[in-house]
Amino acid sequence: MKKPIIAPSVLSADFSNFAAAAAVIDASGAEWVHLDVMDGKFVPNLTFGPKMVTDLRPKSAGIFDVHLMAYEPDRLAEQFARAGADYITFHAEAAVHSHRLLADIHKLGKKAGISIVPSTPVSYIEPLLPFLDLVLVMAVDPGFGGQELIPECLEKVKNLVRLREQQKLAFLISVDGGINESTARGVREAGVDVLVTGAAFFNAPDKAALVGRLKG
Repeated sequence: MKKPIIAPSVLSADFSNFAAAAAVIDASGAEWVHLDVMDGKFVPNLTFGPKMVTDLRPKSAGIFDVHLMAYEPDRLAEQFARAGADYITFHAEAAVHSHRLLADIHKLGKKAGISIVPSTPVSYIEPLLPFLDLVLVMAVDPGFGGQELIPECLEKVKNLVRLREQQKLAFLISVDGGINESTARGVREAGVDVLVTGAAFFNAPDKAALVGRLKG
């Protein structure tokens, strides 16, 4: 079993000091920085805009994994691309013309991803799989950190692994929500490539040790 990429989410960091959070992530050995952009409409919470990402970009050597939990993501993609995102992932449930937006993200020179909430089946995005660099499976209802993983969502990961192999595709599979030491093994065994972790990471006394254990 390959070692997954670890992507700590700054949603669980101290919002008054994102630069310190980025430094802690880099020092831990985690490869990605997960940035949850929430609009207060698609999800009930509200976080930050592209300026925060612009300001944080020079502070981190990690891959910036921007997750747009927002309606009309086509209005936001270019702003976050220019801010320094490496991956831009939007919700299938929030976009009307998903194929067009994936193409636009690629034209901006960025990796393009789609996310699905727990109630959305993989079949909903299956026609888009050939155009994706990343599929983000939400294992909790999005909006707030610290929730418990919904185990049934791991069947989506297994389904995506199967479809990827059958169609000879290369997109990464990420899981976000409830990732900690007790849940990581089951998620790894399902075939995930990227583990997004928030509260478990920022609450850990030894973050580098936690990253090692999450990788398995």
